[in-house]
Amino acid sequence: MKVEILTPDAILFEGEARHVSLPGSDGAMGVLDRHAAMITTLQKGAVKVDTSEGEKVFDLNGGTVEVLDNKVLILAS
Repeated sequence: MKVEILTPDAILFEGEARHVSLPGSDGAMGVLDRHAAMITTLQKGAVKVDTSEGEKVFDLNGGTVEVLDNKVLILAS
């Protein structure tokens, strides 16, 4: 699945991933390939992206995530 992590100032990550771990406002959640569509808010914490090159970790101060059509779009604050 395609993953993009964006801030107002920069693109933190753009690429393919097998799994994404997110600090959801109601608790931790994971997104796998072909996940159902959703939009939710994120709390402060680590976003972990499992790529073919290894795990990449991004510390965010919150934001929103949209999962749609096998794409994960994270808008970080």
